[in-house]
Amino acid sequence: MTKLRFKAVALASERKPLEVKKPTSKTSEYYGEKVFNRKAMTKYLSKETFKALNDAIDKGQSVNRNLAEHVAAGMRMWALENGVTHYTHWFHPLTDGTAEKHDAFVEHDGNGGLIEEFEGKLLAQQEPDASSFPSGGLRNTFEARGYSAWDPSSPAFIVGDTLCIPTIFISYTGEALDYKTPLLKALNAVDKAATGVAQYFNEDVRKIISNLGWEQEYFLVDEDLFMARPDLALTGRTLMSHESSKNQQLEDHYFGAIPERVQRFMEELEYEAYALGIPVKTRHNEVAPNQFELAPIYEECNLAVDHNLLVMSVMDKVARKHSFRVLFHEKPFKGINGSGKHNNWSLCTNTGINLLSPGKDTVENLRFITFVVNILAAVHKNNGLLKASISSATNGHRLGANEAPPAIISVFLGTQVSDVLDKFEKSSVQDAIVVDNKKQISLGVGQIPEILLDNTDRNRTSPFAFTGNRFEFRAVGSSANCASAMTALNAAVAEQLFVFKDEVDSLIKSGKSKEEALYEVLKKYIKESRPIRFNGNGYSDEWKAEANKRKLDCETSVPLIYDNYTSKQSIKTFSGILSEVELHARNEVKWEIYTKKIQIESRVLGDLALNHIIPVAISYQSILLTNVSKLKEVSDNYKELGAEQLRLIEKISTHVNAVNAKVHEMIDTRKIANNIESEREKALAYHDNVAPYLDGIRYHIDKLELIVDNEMWPLAKYRELLFIR
Repeated sequence: MTKLRFKAVALASERKPLEVKKPTSKTSEYYGEKVFNRKAMTKYLSKETFKALNDAIDKGQSVNRNLAEHVAAGMRMWALENGVTHYTHWFHPLTDGTAEKHDAFVEHDGNGGLIEEFEGKLLAQQEPDASSFPSGGLRNTFEARGYSAWDPSSPAFIVGDTLCIPTIFISYTGEALDYKTPLLKALNAVDKAATGVAQYFNEDVRKIISNLGWEQEYFLVDEDLFMARPDLALTGRTLMSHESSKNQQLEDHYFGAIPERVQRFMEELEYEAYALGIPVKTRHNEVAPNQFELAPIYEECNLAVDHNLLVMSVMDKVARKHSFRVLFHEKPFKGINGSGKHNNWSLCTNTGINLLSPGKDTVENLRFITFVVNILAAVHKNNGLLKASISSATNGHRLGANEAPPAIISVFLGTQVSDVLDKFEKSSVQDAIVVDNKKQISLGVGQIPEILLDNTDRNRTSPFAFTGNRFEFRAVGSSANCASAMTALNAAVAEQLFVFKDEVDSLIKSGKSKEEALYEVLKKYIKESRPIRFNGNGYSDEWKAEANKRKLDCETSVPLIYDNYTSKQSIKTFSGILSEVELHARNEVKWEIYTKKIQIESRVLGDLALNHIIPVAISYQSILLTNVSKLKEVSDNYKELGAEQLRLIEKISTHVNAVNAKVHEMIDTRKIANNIESEREKALAYHDNVAPYLDGIRYHIDKLELIVDNEMWPLAKYRELLFIR
């Protein structure tokens, strides 16, 4: 293992940037060339088919089998002309990843040969084996039937020689076994709810689109060094290693010059993303060494979720080509920042209005206040659910760790918007509503232009922050499927808007004017949702105490946080989106995944400790003992001469004995937990009893790393892993 470490370090230091063949055309000319988008549809579909399909997509209507036949014929022709030989239904099982089963475009021709064929029934529906995917008890192991069904609102795309068709995935009995099905239902719900409310201000509004712009943070590690760390390769994070003397404390990596090897990787990644119709825009160094960020232009939420999962897959493929491994784990390295996936979310009308943008007059600003206040109310009522939607064994390492929001959901509005709501609460229908959108600041330096100030500052400690014309859900983890958070958020806002409209309409029927009804209900919501508003430092102990007083969900145990999915409020929020049975099943899956994550880490750490670390530490201790023995042969004063060696020998014994004892205690504790039948109770046992051993064992191993001869230490150290050469 030691030889592997030094060979890996040598190879990493000698790597040269890989030359990337850059496209000769402008980005706009090859953008989406691997996507069966509307541009491709106009070429391969008849006018009638094109119109019918787009009407179905835009109006949310189902696609009949006759239409599917025509679309399949055009899609097959396009795919074959692009060198495609196989197709797959591409879906999001409850694993946070994607799934695909490839079938060839071949059928018997009746004459002993084959023909390239792809019928509408194959486009519209497939039957993957459902028994091996997580179902939370919805399906027994022997009940294998499940269905994937085409989602025409997310266009098909080509990866390699395969046509990928985005689909939902449901059980034989109709329950959702994926992330996309409830997301689509939540988006449909918020469309209906928000449209009804938006029509108070503009009767021309016919549709509300939920938009999402994700910011993907990630780490890159040299491939050879990655393989020299079994813990990193098997769990996605380092389970041991002392901090590097230099890490991020100088803040010199953030927004710094991108290393040339990484630049080449980013260039190829962007080319692949553009060809797949993913509108990536931003790339930069993040705070921690080897940490970077990729962000696109915002898109419709369902498509944005698909694109995020797709780009993560492409990143992994391109990284390997450049001799990197990409890490999406939220906290792969102790002592430096982890990675998130900030979800920038907004609601827009078919008339082109962003409902979260302040307006130019009182009517437009009343609309702005209406939606902001209802979002506050939704987040307040569902703060536990929203936390559950972003909680995981991996994200639990990041939240509240000085680089990420705390595990308490609150909303940051900024001083200006907060003042507007405070004034509105005391105002009357006759008062004008003013929300300053942009202010100017002059630095007094001639050549520097005046700077436009947004209506709010940024608060990096807030998990849910208003940032000018959108809310940024900052607590989402970098490895997560955005659909989990977006389903919960859109469902919560939809339920709240339905309640709001019922209350306003009831007051109007009682004889109040529309404006009077709006004011009365909004003022009530501003008062009720005040506990969720917090503009201060989310890291402070004072806020934790204050949040508890405000009766916000302050739980930090991930298995317990999942209980929020089956609360009375959550069942109400998910009405028509996920049934109570489906919610309970999803929790079973979440508890099981949590347990398995900790179980794998425990096994890996135990193996490395017993088979790598302890033997090396004892070998070095033997060298020290030999040295002391030889000193004894030549001098009666050997204890004084070998004082440091004796001290190190004693230290090594202390840490080795502690590691050995704790590993075996952990194994015994794990065995007890494994015998628990309830997935919830088992997850709690792993959280409360097994997981604490990971840090306890790590402490002693990290101390040994500082003692044992560097030439003997078997695992790549942080100083070797964290700085791309």
